[in-house]
Amino acid sequence: MQFNSVDFLIFFPAVIAVYFVIPAKIRMYWLLAASYYFYMSWNAKYAVLIGGSTVVTYLSALLFVKLNGTKTAETKKKAVMVLCIIINLGILALFKYGNFAIESLNKVLGILHIGVVERRFDFLLPVGISFYTFQALGYMIDVYRGDVEAEKNFFRYALFVSFFPQLVAGPIERSKNLLGQMRDIEKKKLWDLNAISSGAILMVWGLFMKMVIADRASILVDTVFDNYRMYGSTELITAIVFFALQIYCDFASYSTIATGAARIMGFSLMENFNAPYLATSIRDFWSRWHISLSTWFRDYLYIPLGGNRKGRLRKALNTMIVFLVSGLWHGANWTFVFWGGLHGLYQVIGDLTKEIRGRIAARLNVNTECFSHRLLRTLVTFVLVSFAWIFFRANTITEAFSIIARIITKPTPWVLFNDGLYKLGLARPEMNILIVGVVILFLVDLIRVIKKQTLDSFLLTQNLWFEWAVVIGLIVMIFIFGEYGPQFDAKQFIYFQF
Repeated sequence: MQFNSVDFLIFFPAVIAVYFVIPAKIRMYWLLAASYYFYMSWNAKYAVLIGGSTVVTYLSALLFVKLNGTKTAETKKKAVMVLCIIINLGILALFKYGNFAIESLNKVLGILHIGVVERRFDFLLPVGISFYTFQALGYMIDVYRGDVEAEKNFFRYALFVSFFPQLVAGPIERSKNLLGQMRDIEKKKLWDLNAISSGAILMVWGLFMKMVIADRASILVDTVFDNYRMYGSTELITAIVFFALQIYCDFASYSTIATGAARIMGFSLMENFNAPYLATSIRDFWSRWHISLSTWFRDYLYIPLGGNRKGRLRKALNTMIVFLVSGLWHGANWTFVFWGGLHGLYQVIGDLTKEIRGRIAARLNVNTECFSHRLLRTLVTFVLVSFAWIFFRANTITEAFSIIARIITKPTPWVLFNDGLYKLGLARPEMNILIVGVVILFLVDLIRVIKKQTLDSFLLTQNLWFEWAVVIGLIVMIFIFGEYGPQFDAKQFIYFQF
């Protein structure tokens, strides 16, 4: 069930209508039932997987409590934690990386002229498995560390793992935040006009990002990338820039809609995106992009590996490990691993050259606090991030390097002056709509950086006529300019495959 579908347009109001009027004691059970229905709308069989992950992590957390005070408590608790991680990551690896592992093995065997493995796993990737697996494991590790109390109510914990707004594409919530709110579900104040208004604005803005910008940009991006040998540097660079915008708007739109839907119900989800393309460094970019995942890796992988506490070499190694794993988390393809490794390399080089760059700037009397310097850093960061997106979008690493080679060897500057950019899958009116959408996105992100306000908080501080004008304008643009087929065939969110 997509957020940008008629099904959800019926489902969500129905869930809200019941949630707001039923007795407080059964709100949790109603949301749990709605969440499982939401997930099973893709494939009912895969409810067994999320249910299994829920049971294993729930019981593991309770075992930690039971083992406390025993002579070998720490050893047994560690064994339980390792076993829980193996089970959960094992299921994730089987469904997500099984065929990838076989294909990679076959390539190696082929090089060695050894017979290949014929068996392949014939099943679809369960939607959101990476997200809910990490959320459940995060809770289990938090309980092991003593950061949170083990949840004794199984149904409450099951709701934490399966909460439908953020179930299939994040944000990856922490037990300290979301589970704590669910423990107070009976005390929540509903019919809060500010919360409902804020949530509704976020949902409208998310739909605008998805249907007006992301899905329209995807037409241009797919046209060029699927036929990249037909195009030169200008068209390819244009497609890369619009892919950067597409994946941002596509992924951030889901998190934004999820946050809005949860807020209407009285829940506050963590921020997942914070104007990432206005970042002034790669490190800054990752503090703004997919924040829930980057902080998850920081807390549960980078710091346990030693973080930056064991010297510069170890810090560089830990950084590369985290980003390589992050790349693999995104998909079963070496292109994602390469993309993650490239971002890790950016970070390592940035750390190693920080002092040198500082001395050079001081020697040349460069004002590092002025607008022009910040603008330059922002542009350089965007170029580096966009370059890495080539590997993320390409089907193979070889294809990615072929695209880069064409950008270098096939200059086509005349395309900027002969209307060639209007022949990349989008006619002039469609291209102009996309450009207008990107300008609106830029303004909203500027508000986020300059005013330190999200769109909903900004609008709620304005006069009512302005608030309504903006919201109604966005709704009108969604209905008139939103990209969907004649049968309202909603385009799947990119991150569903991860």
